[in-house]
Amino acid sequence: MDRSFVIVHISDLHLDGTGRLLATIETLAVIASFRQTGLFTDIQAIAGNHDVKRPSQRAGRHDVYDYLHLPRTSKSLYYRQAGLDLVLLDSNRASITTLASGKLDEGAYNAMVADSARLSVELAGSLRSASRADYAEPAENLVRVLALHHHPLPQATGEGKRFLGVPDEPLMYLAAPATFLEAATSLNVDLVLHGHRHVEGLTRYSIPDPRATSSESGEALWRTIYVLSCPSSTGQAGDDAGFNVIHFGPMSHAGRMEYRFAIARYSRSRNDGVFRPLDSNLPHGVVRLPAGRDFSRDPAVQSAIEIDACTALKRDEVTAFARRLLLRRAFYADGEVDWANLLHVYLVTSHAWADLESKFPRSACKHDAEAASVVTSVLRRLIEQSANVLGIDDFQLDELRARRLVNRDDLRRELPRVARPGIDVEVEAQQRLQLLRDLNEQAKALGLDPGLGGKVPPQTPQ
Repeated sequence: MDRSFVIVHISDLHLDGTGRLLATIETLAVIASFRQTGLFTDIQAIAGNHDVKRPSQRAGRHDVYDYLHLPRTSKSLYYRQAGLDLVLLDSNRASITTLASGKLDEGAYNAMVADSARLSVELAGSLRSASRADYAEPAENLVRVLALHHHPLPQATGEGKRFLGVPDEPLMYLAAPATFLEAATSLNVDLVLHGHRHVEGLTRYSIPDPRATSSESGEALWRTIYVLSCPSSTGQAGDDAGFNVIHFGPMSHAGRMEYRFAIARYSRSRNDGVFRPLDSNLPHGVVRLPAGRDFSRDPAVQSAIEIDACTALKRDEVTAFARRLLLRRAFYADGEVDWANLLHVYLVTSHAWADLESKFPRSACKHDAEAASVVTSVLRRLIEQSANVLGIDDFQLDELRARRLVNRDDLRRELPRVARPGIDVEVEAQQRLQLLRDLNEQAKALGLDPGLGGKVPPQTPQ
């Protein structure tokens, strides 16, 4: 399944509980009702500095975050069908909230630096929360978007704006940006969304990827994070207003499909009532950015996610999952054999098949249950054969099995890519084809005949 999602990014509504913005609050109450219409999959928010009640306003009635049941603290949400991990990070403690005569005392500054550094710890912690404990695919395969209020890193726009008589750039982004950037890149964050400064901005940060190999070049050598700013969407403080629409999905480029971000930024000047595309010099007013890595999803990984979401399966659902898991090139005669790739495919397939077998319909006949059990056995033999050809001992193989859905690129970096010396590859290849034909006989018992061990069907995935 192609992963794809759309995010509408608004910011700086200044819902401070004073009641000054009742019209805006009423508008948001209408947006909240869209949750029931299906127009939006979800609406999430993280509080900004103007959304935090002052001590004198604790009795205020117009707290929109409480009214709409929106969080004020950090949390992580996983949207299973889109492969999107959305992390909401509370940055209020790490920003400047008080200034005296345009100056910041040393104690307040040191406290701000400490809080800013803690954001990296909170960021890592939010990704280990219970909400993602049952992820069925490796974290590096997710599209991870981080949203917070304050801009965590310096930007190339808006530096001329002044606040309380001092330039705002040294004061208004997080005081420990390098720590934040290191944490975000190590956690595979792809896109950071923020507001706070009431300016448009789009910046790309790239650092060398410590996992890159000597054979890789170009974009593969880098980890890239895009940082997208949003102006005040209601034009607070008399500033220009704006919002962003972010689409992530597969797009055709140079004759091949690859995943990209497509960002449409809209702006409205303070004296105008119409939002217009900000990047009107580009085709359709859209900024198109490469995602930086291959987001193709292994069919076994996708199947495991969907199987995990089911409490029980019907027989036709079992057949459909079996077809998706087995109708892949690793289960056919496909020219020269790549044993490392075969080992990965058989490993992830066996884990997904175990999940499938555990939710086999209780009404299934004995013949079906026995066929499913034999498939498990044949997959085990295919794994053991591939490991033997590569020279992987039993201890290493047990470690690989324990890692459940091991990442293919990581596996290929760790293990040999060619057969060990002294083994007859031709004999092993013939034995593999016979195992696949045995597997096909069991697939027939489950209601499909994919022709395993034979010629590869057209458009068969890896």
